[in-house]
Amino acid sequence: MASRHLSRSIVMQSLYEWDFNGKKPDFLDKIVERNIKEYGPGLEDTSFVWQLINGIKAHLSLIDKIIEKAAPEWPLEQITIVDRNVLRIGLYELLYAKKEEVPPKVAINESIELAKTFGGESSGKFINGVLGTVYKEINPEAASTPGVDEETPGVKKQ
Repeated sequence: MASRHLSRSIVMQSLYEWDFNGKKPDFLDKIVERNIKEYGPGLEDTSFVWQLINGIKAHLSLIDKIIEKAAPEWPLEQITIVDRNVLRIGLYELLYAKKEEVPPKVAINESIELAKTFGGESSGKFINGVLGTVYKEINPEAASTPGVDEETPGVKKQ
C-alpha cells in the first residue's frame, strides 16, 4: 500500500474513532499516535498524516458546512460516520492541499477508494457525488468540459 494511501487510511480510522466518541478536542492527537503505531508500523514519514489531521481540525466547521450545502438531503449527523469523515478528508484535500501535491482528481479518487474500503455499498457513489458537486462549484469549467466522465468528476474519458 502506498504511503499516502496508508496515511489517508490512518487519518480516516482516527477521525472515525474521534467522531464516534464525541469529537473531544484533546483526544484526536492521542488516537492518531496510537493508530500510526497500530496500522502504520512501516510508515517512515508520518508528516502527511499530521498535515491532514491538523488541516481538517483547523477547517472542520467550514468543511462540515460545505458537506451540508453539497448534500442538502443528508443532514450531517445522518451521514454515516465513515462517509462523513471520508468527505472531510476529500474536501480538505480538494480545497486546501497544494494542487501540485494532490491534484483534484487524486483527492476525489482516493476518497472514493477509502469509501469503498471502509464504507457501505453505496458509499463510493455518495462520496463521488458530493465531491463532484464541490469540484464543479470551484471549477466551473469542469462541468462544461466535453468528455468529462460523470462517474468521476474532472476525469476525461479515454
